[in-house]
Amino acid sequence: MIERIYNFSAGPAILPEPVLQKAQSELLSFEGTGMSIMEVSHRSSYFEKVLDGAENGLREILNVPANYKILFMQGGATLQFSMVPMNFLAGGRSADYIVTGAWGEKAVKEAGRYGKANTIYSSAKSRFRTIPSEDELSFSGDAEYVHYTSNETIDGVEFKYDLDAGGIPVVCDASSNILSKPIDVEKYVLIYAGAQKNIGPSGVTVVIIRDDLLEKTEPNLPPLLDYRKIAENRSMLNTPNTWGIYLVGLVCEWLKSQGGSR
Repeated sequence: MIERIYNFSAGPAILPEPVLQKAQSELLSFEGTGMSIMEVSHRSSYFEKVLDGAENGLREILNVPANYKILFMQGGATLQFSMVPMNFLAGGRSADYIVTGAWGEKAVKEAGRYGKANTIYSSAKSRFRTIPSEDELSFSGDAEYVHYTSNETIDGVEFKYDLDAGGIPVVCDASSNILSKPIDVEKYVLIYAGAQKNIGPSGVTVVIIRDDLLEKTEPNLPPLLDYRKIAENRSMLNTPNTWGIYLVGLVCEWLKSQGGSR
């Protein structure tokens, strides 16, 4: 085998070599089935075990409470820029956005298509070199949620604290630093992350959403853009990215072997 390269790209990023070796060993026959996991039915007991492993692995490592659902979706964090306001900002409702980089800019732009998006903080004038201190932020009284990006890969700034919005629900794009440090999940109503930076391969997006927020989704959305419908169907309204979810589970197993959430 040629020498492995340490890839420090923001994504797709490097996967642990033991994970790749395990996937390679099962590529042609997953658990003796004579089929690759990419060929096994997503409705079968074999894939149900894989889905359970990925979900339970993330729940254990991130200490996700029982009153949160873990969803496996597609479309990357970019689709979440639209899905969050589509589900929660209809009818002229508003949300607060903290913009500390390129991804935050994209998120607030998309939110403006569906409701009122208030930029309550932006470091654009400093070319996105700063993060607000907790006492710099002033939230709108009527905000449905406040959204921020915990780490901006393009501009290179990271929040060193879990945002507390004084009772306003907090939504976080944690794509680039999820699984790199402890997160207090209970401070958030929704966390989303493209898998390709820390969780697994590209093509999977993890969404962690609190149960009570699911009851507030806008009615009559297309099912694949409706968090409640996706949760009710365990991320399988359509055929999910079975290969990607399988690798997420392997990454979780590897992380637990390295100490996990301890």
